[in-house]
Amino acid sequence: MSGPQRHASAPAAELSLRNHFAGLALDRAELTRLSPDALRACWPQARVIVLDFEGHALGDDAGLHSWSGQELGEELLEAASFLGQNAGETAWFALPIEYLPELPRNGAQWIGLRHAAALWPGFDSGLFAYAKALLLWQSRARHCGACGAATQLVRAGHCARCRNPACAMQQFPRTDAAIIVLVRDADRALFGRQRNWPEKRWSTLAGFVEPGESLEDAVRREVDEEAGVTLRAVHYHSSQPWPFPGALMVGFHADVDNPEIRVGDELEDARWFGAAELVQAVREGDVSLPPPISISRRLIEDWLLQQLGAEALADLGRPD
Repeated sequence: MSGPQRHASAPAAELSLRNHFAGLALDRAELTRLSPDALRACWPQARVIVLDFEGHALGDDAGLHSWSGQELGEELLEAASFLGQNAGETAWFALPIEYLPELPRNGAQWIGLRHAAALWPGFDSGLFAYAKALLLWQSRARHCGACGAATQLVRAGHCARCRNPACAMQQFPRTDAAIIVLVRDADRALFGRQRNWPEKRWSTLAGFVEPGESLEDAVRREVDEEAGVTLRAVHYHSSQPWPFPGALMVGFHADVDNPEIRVGDELEDARWFGAAELVQAVREGDVSLPPPISISRRLIEDWLLQQLGAEALADLGRPD
């Protein structure tokens, strides 16, 4: 099975379910997370995935490797982060490799998430993305942001509590909101290029949401800052967990008001591409699009589908 798995309760028409890492078929089971007795009860038969400090997971090209809690020993339960339970009631945990220096690998290798997302079943890559984001947050929440004291992980890895009794502030996993948008002007769309991107790579525009700003306001501001283009209307498309390192990409299509481009400091270049022109440039190797795992690719392909039909996508490489 390739691509993201759909959650049983989600409507089939929901566009976000087409995005990698979305629609993870996992009950996060907060009540189990909060109960030490429940965690101990499910640990022996639970499946445990292992990540390193850089966010790589142990697996192979077929998917994640996992070990049972019984195999690893009950003493590791306290260090493990509870992820949830799948439809078969299997509990899933994540552990940093630092707690398992003698772990039998059984042929497993360290796999990066971008590589995994292109090859693995949707459940495996989605679980990896979830664990990577959670454990990265833990590595950045080892001290209290209010008083500087060391923290202790509680709630099965989902809360960092200050050890200073006079403070006792609790930190919870955070996700940074970012917008990404394909700007349309009749039969053409706006693409930008950053200086550090691979040669010939063009993509949609994106940026982080600032304090006190709505998602739509962020779309208008980022497009104006990066390309000098003003917008008339902004339409939500879909969203995607993007744990590189810990963002939620909120995707939009937007219609232009003033199409005149004035490239800002964030981009090397920006330009309008007609739909047929873009497909031809990709076919001839003059333009490289974002990878199929990204929501940017979804935004582009949906626009091309509307403009040219399914035949236009044949040479682009399908995400699923």
